[in-house]
Amino acid sequence: MPAVTPALNIESKRKAEPPIPPVQAAAVAASQGPRRLPTTVTDIEAAKHRGPVSTTVRTGRDNAYSFQARVPVITGEATFRGLMAMDGVITGQLGADGSALSIRQRPHSGPVESVPQLTGEISFKDMLRVNGHIAGKVFSFKGTLIIDGSARVDASIDVAVAVISGTVNGDVVGHERVELGPGAVINGNISTRSIAMKPGAVFHGDCRMLKNEDIGE
Repeated sequence: MPAVTPALNIESKRKAEPPIPPVQAAAVAASQGPRRLPTTVTDIEAAKHRGPVSTTVRTGRDNAYSFQARVPVITGEATFRGLMAMDGVITGQLGADGSALSIRQRPHSGPVESVPQLTGEISFKDMLRVNGHIAGKVFSFKGTLIIDGSARVDASIDVAVAVISGTVNGDVVGHERVELGPGAVINGNISTRSIAMKPGAVFHGDCRMLKNEDIGE
């Protein structure tokens, strides 16, 4: 009786079909039409369970520490005692032997906030520039105070030179001179030895001209 040839041997003797060329494969795919969309209830339910494809790119900690910091409320060397409204990131070290803190405030999302960013006493020696909203008192024997056009100062000012382009709600004492820019708005009294006011400046109050003996000369 002749031996039966195993089926595996028969399958192995078959010739492998040659691969379809890329051009022919593209033609076959085109002839089959576009990909079938889910039409049955089963297909639709399966698509719901897969959920929508998310296109949101997630970054570390939702960019909690990555943002363009706003301009500091004051620029220059000064001594400050009071409260500070903080919306951002503070890094550094605070201790009895000394401290070094780095503060980065987030930019305003809308109009200028009505709450002062600094509330307290600020004293300086040479020059101080106010870029935001402060309240309290600003003092310097020989320093120059510059108030930016977008700044607001709800404080009494006692300095040597005051160059004001923004809004000041309070009395201003400039022992040497006071300069009011075209966008300045002063709601308070001014005491100074020399004053210059450009067209467009608004001044609500009294002006008192100081003499040499009034400024301690």
